[in-house]
Amino acid sequence: MQNIEIEKKYIIKKPSTELMREMDNYSVSEIEQVYLKAPAGVTRRVRSRCTNGVSVYTETEKKRIDNMSAVETEREITEEEYEALLKLRREDSNAVIKSRHLFFYLGQPFEIDVYPAWERYCIMETELASRETEVNFPEFIEIYEDVTGRHEYSNAKMAREFPPEPQ
Repeated sequence: MQNIEIEKKYIIKKPSTELMREMDNYSVSEIEQVYLKAPAGVTRRVRSRCTNGVSVYTETEKKRIDNMSAVETEREITEEEYEALLKLRREDSNAVIKSRHLFFYLGQPFEIDVYPAWERYCIMETELASRETEVNFPEFIEIYEDVTGRHEYSNAKMAREFPPEPQ
């Protein structure tokens, strides 16, 4: 499946799991994603996502349009395909391990990624219907910084060099 993804990304103070659980359609997944060798201008990855004991595997390719959007092609793959594709891993990167908390607020999706390397902060993304869509944040979200388009906070870059936690 191919689509244009428009998203905003923020560093936020780590919110209470209890507050997130109260939001619409809350779920939490354990994710491992590995970046693969790809031509210049293309980001390619495989992901294992475990939710409620069920694992789903995907392969994704992204081509950046600008700092806020990308053409994304994604397909579900088998565990065997996932294992085989791991052999194409970039030598200069590590697996990105995170817990993803997904919920909706006023109909808008929010994904909060909690990384083991950070204690007080995490990264939140929200996909937008258009560039003009206004983001309505839940009251419990404390934004530290808007990092939309900042390469050092892309998961592909974080796989090569994980940034230090904000002070």
